Amino acid sequence: MKNQDFDIIKSSGERVKFSLHKLRNSLKRSGADDPAIEHILDTVRDELYQGISTKEIYNRAFALLKKRKSVFASKYKLKKAIYELGPTGFPFERFVGAVLQYSGYNTVVGQIVKGKCVPHEVDVVARKNSEYLVVECKFHGEEGRKCNVKVPLYIHSRYQDIITLNRDQNNGRMIPDEGWVVTNTRFTKDAIQFGECAGLYLLSWDHPKENGLKDRIDRLGLYPITVSTLLINREKQFLLSRDIVLCKQLLDDVFYLDHLGVSEQRKQKILNEIKMLCNI
Repeated sequence: MKNQDFDIIKSSGERVKFSLHKLRNSLKRSGADDPAIEHILDTVRDELYQGISTKEIYNRAFALLKKRKSVFASKYKLKKAIYELGPTGFPFERFVGAVLQYSGYNTVVGQIVKGKCVPHEVDVVARKNSEYLVVECKFHGEEGRKCNVKVPLYIHSRYQDIITLNRDQNNGRMIPDEGWVVTNTRFTKDAIQFGECAGLYLLSWDHPKENGLKDRIDRLGLYPITVSTLLINREKQFLLSRDIVLCKQLLDDVFYLDHLGVSEQRKQKILNEIKMLCNI
């Protein structure tokens, strides 16, 4: 049976044809070399069966990458690592704020901003020079769920309420230049269509094309702490509770690993992995 004849089950329950091309591209983003990628592709291809889940394919590829090099596995698990920022949406808001901060913005997470009708708690307020952004984050803890049109509709109404107050007060400096909607999953076609029509900037896992969340993270080396394959879940949750949401932040606050009782030898392995992730 040819590879393209295998049906696989996505996390949403949708049945699609297996794509060797998509799997190869996801492995390339991990930084693995061509011989390693071809070995993993051959192994996974030999283990395919009708109705295999994308989760099973991911787990197999992840295990094979981890045997090669932990940093490859860390990059490969990026999407899953962002889900691990849950179960609440607050760590994701801090993550988005940190990504914008490392992109040159001054950011505040969870700021109350007055609107004409009611005040609004904005997930992230970001400023760079004269640019002023209000950013709303929509975190989904379940794989396969998408942001439908209701999300940008709701956020657009809040954004307009903030703009209207400051226009009425002739306070140009306080009028946001752009309203953003950021999600860790994907937007439906209707959501993207409404966002573009209404003038909202939509940022998801793979939107805009070649400048989605995954592209920005890879380009800037701004990986969430949850990508680490060497830290255990308890340690990750401790770091998140201390506002360490990016791997880069841990390099500046290494003492947290001492606080967790991490041995010197293991600490060096963790830090080496993070430096490779962040291209330092």
